[in-house]
Amino acid sequence: MNNLVLIIDDDSRNIFALRLVLKARGYAVISANNVPEGLRLIAENPQVSVVLMDMMIPEMDGYTAIRMIREQASFAEMPIIAVTAQAMSGDREKCIAAGANGYVSKPVDIDKLVAVIEKVC
Repeated sequence: MNNLVLIIDDDSRNIFALRLVLKARGYAVISANNVPEGLRLIAENPQVSVVLMDMMIPEMDGYTAIRMIREQASFAEMPIIAVTAQAMSGDREKCIAAGANGYVSKPVDIDKLVAVIEKVC
């Protein structure tokens, strides 16, 4: 497995924390603060092995972003993990229906996140 993780999240504190713990676990990490930047990074880095998608990102929510990624043939199989602070009943199913391969809620349990990354990759 290639170990390049793309984090798409509008909160720099989340990116910083996830980058820190994922790098300590041997992952390389790139990040985007918005969906257009994330889509650009995916296109520029075909070696991305998984996307961590914040579901409550301004301008374009994670559901729409996941659907946009899935519409592009070259990214249709890209593993995407939905990351949300709004862990409400039915959220996991809604994320999977949008095209996510996995789901974790905030605050992120890093062991659970790594397990989901390993499962989808």
